[in-house]
This record gives sequence, C-alpha cells and structure tokens, in this order.
Amino acid sequence: MKIVLASRNQKKIEELRTLLSEEFSDMEILSLDDVGILEDIEENGTTFEENALIKARVAAKSGYVGVADDSGLSVDALAGEPGVYSARYAARCDFAGDHDDEGNNQCLLYNLRDVADEDRTGAYVCAVACVLPDGREFTVRGESRGRILREYRGTGGFGYDPLFYFDAFGKTFAEVSAAEKHSVSHRGAAIRNFAKKLKELI
Repeated sequence: MKIVLASRNQKKIEELRTLLSEEFSDMEILSLDDVGILEDIEENGTTFEENALIKARVAAKSGYVGVADDSGLSVDALAGEPGVYSARYAARCDFAGDHDDEGNNQCLLYNLRDVADEDRTGAYVCAVACVLPDGREFTVRGESRGRILREYRGTGGFGYDPLFYFDAFGKTFAEVSAAEKHSVSHRGAAIRNFAKKLKELI
C-alpha cells in the first residue's frame, strides 16, 4: 500500500514514517513532493481535524491513500492557544522575531509570564485525517498532557518540546529519546488510532 503524507516538513515526515512503519511493514510512505503535488495548501480550518482533512484531500489527489496530521499545543491558561496557530504563533507577538520554533516559544513564554506554575498545564494535540481512493474519510485524535516550563530543557525534538514537561518522565520531550517520546506523544497516540481504524477499512 502507498500512502502520501501531506507534508513537506522533513522532521514530521520522518517521525510519521517511523511510527507508521511499526504498524504496516509493507507500506510505502511518500511525500507530496514524491508524487509531484507542488501546490501550497491553505490551512484555514478552525480545528485540528478540519486542517488535517484539508491537507489529506490534497494528498489523495495522487490516487493513493492521502494522510495528513495537524497538531499543536493547547494551553489551558490561554484558552487553548496556540492551538491551530502553533506553527505560526510568533506572528501574534510583535517582539518574537522570526516565525520559527524559537519565535513561537518566546511568544508562548511571554503570554504565560504571569501564570503560576501550577496553572501552566496543557496538552499536545494531534489529529490525523485519512482520505481513501474511494472517497471515504475519517479522522482520529491523540493527546499528551503536560506542563509548560519557564525555561528550555533539552536539545532534542522540535517545536515546543524544550518547554513541554511530561510528569511521568520527569523530563521535557526535548530530553527524552525519540522512542520514549513516541510511546506517549500525541502524534504516537493518533497514529496508533489511525492504524487501527485503517486496518478495519482495508
């Protein structure tokens, strides 16, 4: 089976490839570039599920199974922000500089500057959408709850990982191995839910 992941983020593609290879030994996982889909995809949904479906439908134009995820950090004290804006959160802070991981993290820290440690809770959220060649669609979700620290810890991972403290590990996601992270992460949970659903349909 061939799956086209609707992403050009190489770190995300590799992470998803690793997770999916654990579930499907005979699956070939391709990127948008691999199948010649060059268009920019406008993610204008208001939920993770809507954005994932928008991208998966584009990937399905390849004639293969289209799969996409949309993920981000939802902080309780910020009414769910950054949410669907997680990848471009720096745009909401004039001072944050580049709209990259560093800028996003600095914006998050600024917006949480007056929030007590015990109230800095939140969850990484991942929605995975799948569009089959026959037009059937479904979405699944995975979450991983933790706390937002006041300073970076660790050099691994990406995104908000250096600030996302996972109590069961006593570490941030940036301080653990990829295997440890996958075992409890939002994306790992979503992919496992996705694999279970896909196996029921094929």
